[in-house]
Amino acid sequence: MNLIIWLIVGGLIGWVASLVMKTDAQQGVILNVVVGIVGAMIGGWFLAPMLGTGTINSNDFSLPGLVVSLLGAIVLLAIVNLVRRGTTR
Repeated sequence: MNLIIWLIVGGLIGWVASLVMKTDAQQGVILNVVVGIVGAMIGGWFLAPMLGTGTINSNDFSLPGLVVSLLGAIVLLAIVNLVRRGTTR
C-alpha cells in the first residue's frame, strides 16, 4: 500500500512541478511520476539536510517533506530544460 501512495504523491508532485515550469503539455502521467520521485531524491540529497526534513522517498509525508520534494522536482525540470533548450524559462 505504501508503494501506491508513493507513486500517487510522486505523480502529483511531478505534475505540480511541470505546471510551475510550464512543461505540463510535454509530459504524460508516467513522466510526471518519474519527475516527482527523482525530484524528491534530488531534494533529499541537497535540500533536506539544509532544512532538516525528509522527502516522500524517506516516507515523510508531512508538508515540509512535500515542499522539499516539490523543490527538487522543480530543480530537476530546470536542469532538463537547460540541457534541452539552453534556457530554464
